[in-house]
Amino acid sequence: MLARVLGAAAGGGFPQWNCGCSNCRGVREGTLRARPRTQAALAVSADLRNWFLFGASPDVRAQIEGFSALHPRGARHSPIAGIVLAHGDLDQCLGLLDLREGQPLTVYATDAVRRSFCEGNALYQTLERFPGQVTWRELVPGRAMALTDAAGRESGLVIEAVPVPGKPPLHRREASREPGNTVGLFVRETARDRTLAYLPSVAGPVPALEPLLAGVDVLFFDGTFWSEDELVRLDPGGPARPPPPGLRPAAAMAHWPLGGEGGSLELLGRLPVHRRILIHINNTNPILREDSPEHGLVQAAGVEVAWDGMEVLL
Repeated sequence: MLARVLGAAAGGGFPQWNCGCSNCRGVREGTLRARPRTQAALAVSADLRNWFLFGASPDVRAQIEGFSALHPRGARHSPIAGIVLAHGDLDQCLGLLDLREGQPLTVYATDAVRRSFCEGNALYQTLERFPGQVTWRELVPGRAMALTDAAGRESGLVIEAVPVPGKPPLHRREASREPGNTVGLFVRETARDRTLAYLPSVAGPVPALEPLLAGVDVLFFDGTFWSEDELVRLDPGGPARPPPPGLRPAAAMAHWPLGGEGGSLELLGRLPVHRRILIHINNTNPILREDSPEHGLVQAAGVEVAWDGMEVLL
């Protein structure tokens, strides 16, 4: 099984279009030891012919063009056999609308994620122009299922969704916090019994999750923020004035910070996993700076920071 990181950043990418923080300013000016990154997504394959996208980010077209294995092999063709969604936020699924040019799509998602994207979304009609343009295959948490190509042939990969703490997407704030809103994805290659776990969004500790993570070969994990107040500190307005929209604590955005006591880096550092890789990294996170103390702490824990184009062979 090969996993290619198509994008490693959180929503908005790095640099973010409307951000002038020291990270974004430095990477634009070339004064920072950091790489630009697009929004988080993986491409995974067991046979290097049929590929599954984990996330359809708003950067999906550029991500496909940047990886030749995803290029068409005929006048109308795509080696993308399916798209798998871990949650319903726009940085995970908005790219579906960019894949509307008459290519049949197979999308794997929980029922909660499917509804968050389809219900009340007039733009979804662009993916309903002919029968079978999109086939939804339901991921039932706790139940393994085979990933298949467009013709229904098995790919050699089996997937299982596991509920993790999260929240409904912003465009469905009225939705309940049902378990299927956010899931971790565990992908097993049956021929070689190798397992990859993809958890780009985790709101906090889950004791029952640790034994499951300890059994995987490669783990991609939520690296969004280093600290709880990372975004709030960008606008030091004080308690008399609430921070602008979007500048909220990590917990309010359903992400578990890496640093400090009780941070997710403590968990990652003790997991007996061959490779532990942070993905979905916010533009403000100091681990993006390769010479920062925080980046050094991540490395000392035996954890890697994902970058666009990174490849992992299991």
